[in-house]
Amino acid sequence: MPRTAPTRRTINLWAAAALTGAAAIAGMAGRAEAQAPYPNRPIRAIVPFAAGSATDIVARTFGDQISKTLGQSIVIENRPGANGMIGANAVAKADADGYTILIGTNSTNAAAPALYNNVPFDMHKDFQAVSFLCSVPLIVAVSNETPARTLRELIDLAKSRTDLTFASASASQRVSTEMLLTMTGMKMTHVFYRQGPAAMQDLIANRVTLFTADLGVMLPQVRANTVRALAVTSQARSPQMPDLPTVDEAAGTKGYELIAWFGMFVPAGTPPEAVRKLNAAVRQAAVAPELVRALSDNLGMQIAPSSPDELTQRVRVEADKWAEAVRVAGIEKQ
Repeated sequence: MPRTAPTRRTINLWAAAALTGAAAIAGMAGRAEAQAPYPNRPIRAIVPFAAGSATDIVARTFGDQISKTLGQSIVIENRPGANGMIGANAVAKADADGYTILIGTNSTNAAAPALYNNVPFDMHKDFQAVSFLCSVPLIVAVSNETPARTLRELIDLAKSRTDLTFASASASQRVSTEMLLTMTGMKMTHVFYRQGPAAMQDLIANRVTLFTADLGVMLPQVRANTVRALAVTSQARSPQMPDLPTVDEAAGTKGYELIAWFGMFVPAGTPPEAVRKLNAAVRQAAVAPELVRALSDNLGMQIAPSSPDELTQRVRVEADKWAEAVRVAGIEKQ
C-alpha cells in the first residue's frame, strides 16, 4: 500500500515536538547543574590588601588547604585600596552563591565605621560570617638608621625632634601607632600607603622612621636585620620573639594592646549549605600541619576557627573595641 506524503500540519507537529523535547532536555541539564553539590566550580577569594600583606599570606595559606577539602581551586584576587574597603565592597555586592568569599580583617569588618564617614557597605548586614581564622600582634619597628635602639629612646627622640614620621597602610597599623603616640606623648607625621609592602620598603630605606605591622609581615624583616624591632603590641610577649618587650614594658604605659585579626565572610544571603561546607573546610584546614607551621610556628599567628555565629558576635564586640581605640588614639573620622 503506497505511503501518503506527510501533510504540512503533520510536519509542523513533528517540529513542535522536537523543539519541546530539546527544551525539556536543556531544562533537565540546567536543573542538574543547579542541583550539583556545592562547590562545582572554582571559588574566588577576594583579599582587600596587596599581595605580600599579612591578609594575603593568610588567604593563600588557608586557600591551599581549603581547596584540598572542597576539591575546587580557591582563586586569590587582590583588591587593595581605601583601607580594604574596595575589596570588601566588591564581596558585599557579589552574587550570594558561595563562589565569592572575603578574607576580612579588623580593618574591613570592625574598624571602618569608626574611621570613615562613607563606608560603602554595612559590615553587620551585608556579610554572612563563615569562620574566624586567626589573630596576630604587631611589632613596633624603626629603620636601622634611626638612632633609637629602644622604645624609651624613641620616645625621648620624638620629643626632641619634629621630623619623625610613621607609616600605615591599614587600620590596625595606623590605630596602633596613633595610640602609642597619644599614650606616650610622641609627635610624628603620618605617611599613608596604599600597600603595606611599599611601607615596609620605605622603612627599610629609612624614608619613614617607624612602621607598626603584624608579625606575619614584620618578623621576616626583623630576623633578616633589615629593620629594628622595639616592642610587640600584645599584653604578653610573643613566643616567636621572647626577648622583645611589650609596649607596656618598654614604654611604661598601662593597658596598651592592639591585635590584628582575620576572618572569612561571604555576601549576605549565601545558601546555608555553602556556609556550612566552607566552615567545615576552614576547620579542617586549621589543623593541617603545613598551615600550622606556616602561620603559627613561623609567623606567630593564633589559629582559632569558629562557628559563623561566634564570628558574628565577635565582629560586634570588635567594632565597639576599635571605636574606643580610635577615640583613645584621637583619630578624626574622615
